[in-house]
Amino acid sequence: MDGGIRVWEDGTAPYHPLRDTDATADSGDTRLKQLGYKQELSRSLSAIANFSVTFSIISILTGLTTMFTTGLTYGGPITMVYGWPIVGGLTLIVGLAMAEICSAYPTSGGLYFWSARLCGNDWGPFACWITGWFNIVGQWAVTTSIDFSLAELIQVIILLGTGGKNGGGYEASKYVVIGLHGGILLLHAILNSLPITWLSFFGQLAAAWNVVGVFVLMILIPTVATKRANAEFVFTYFNTDNGEGINNKVYIFVLGLLMSQYTLTGYDASAHMTEETKNADKNGPRGIISSIAISVLVGWGYILGITFAVTDIPYLLSSDNDAGGYAIAEVFYLAFKSRYGSGVGGIICLGVVAVAIFFCGMSSVTSNSRMAYAFSRDGAMPFSSFWHKVNKQEVPLNAVWLSAFISFCMALTSLGSLVAFQAMVSIATIGLYIAYALPIFFRVTLARKSFIPGPFNLGRYGIFVGWVAVLWVATISVLFSLPVAYPITEETLNYTPVAVGGLFILTVSAWIFSARHWFRGPITNIGS
Repeated sequence: MDGGIRVWEDGTAPYHPLRDTDATADSGDTRLKQLGYKQELSRSLSAIANFSVTFSIISILTGLTTMFTTGLTYGGPITMVYGWPIVGGLTLIVGLAMAEICSAYPTSGGLYFWSARLCGNDWGPFACWITGWFNIVGQWAVTTSIDFSLAELIQVIILLGTGGKNGGGYEASKYVVIGLHGGILLLHAILNSLPITWLSFFGQLAAAWNVVGVFVLMILIPTVATKRANAEFVFTYFNTDNGEGINNKVYIFVLGLLMSQYTLTGYDASAHMTEETKNADKNGPRGIISSIAISVLVGWGYILGITFAVTDIPYLLSSDNDAGGYAIAEVFYLAFKSRYGSGVGGIICLGVVAVAIFFCGMSSVTSNSRMAYAFSRDGAMPFSSFWHKVNKQEVPLNAVWLSAFISFCMALTSLGSLVAFQAMVSIATIGLYIAYALPIFFRVTLARKSFIPGPFNLGRYGIFVGWVAVLWVATISVLFSLPVAYPITEETLNYTPVAVGGLFILTVSAWIFSARHWFRGPITNIGS
């Protein structure tokens, strides 16, 4: 105890809204100092800018477009139309639980810092270590999957632009795709080397592009299409013809939910941007909640609009169609070709999506680099002193290029096997959500009575919301580890539990044999 105030082992104290409020200073600055950190990044992001970065990472156009084939394969319209609001509602609960903790601990470290504080001095370092590595590896996997999906979409655009598969169009090899992926990451690293004011501008542009793009496409595509589905098909048709040997409708529905859950990830970015956000203890939580809520509403409209242009699911999923089996690209292409005799309009629409994915990847690298900056600031990464340096523009430049490089290396697995690549990228959903759930679990268990909330809090509902969030993450961790095709072979096995389990074993082993001897959790740097 220090003057009657409970303090942590490092001398910092839990947030107290009455004791720690300074009306003359930015509340985020005040709280950061109270947590023991110097202000090293430029605190210039507004609430809208913080929201924009996160909204552009969730990116409805990115997730739903690139995962549309999965939705059509496993259940089709019913899985997408009804699965989306179910997943969206439960994701919002996870976001609410995270937002409450973010308000109390607004630092770039985000999830791992929360776990350390919520577990106290005894278990804090281990909880911090596990959460941090799941979070940062999950983030790198997210960036990998986003930019790789953009590279694949570009090659589909080229294929359609050169006549389509049936017209002898150009089909890029896996080496061309990985080259595109590397070029995209290079651009993202360059953009993220700019001052945060530029990234704020691009983030807000990205948010506007996503909103306008969604509304334009959800209206334009079904309007242009000469053949449209009726309401009965959109709201009642369940596709069981998945070609994967799975016939149980509940099982199919569950597998189809991956489209929605994969899309609704990355909202921890608002937490990682808090040291650059004004009044972060209020605006960080707002960024998390608003980005999820608006994405759920806008995304449902997009799903409905595009589904009305779906008429022949087997053909859309066939590798022999013009887009080579890329379902939503074929929907766009056919809509314009059927009316105008040319699919150029559809290719332009795919270009709109490609720009959204580019912005999404850019914002993802921003979030990755801030997490790497914070994690290395606390000494958790090899060569930490190098990665947490900032340049004259207060940008963690080394962490930016590290994040882009690791994301490129992760994509190299696609050259050996797409199965291996998909297993690695599965960490982007399950691994990241485990990182989301860990601090929430500690909040409702170890810190149930000791947690002191910040300005944003759930009051008496905090414990209930937290438990629902933890149970949902536990549920999807099991569901998305189930086999996605039968019979089970090396090519059809779902390697998600192998990838996530492998990460867990490596992380725990590193702790047991090394980190427990030197890692002490978040390191304060005021006075250093």
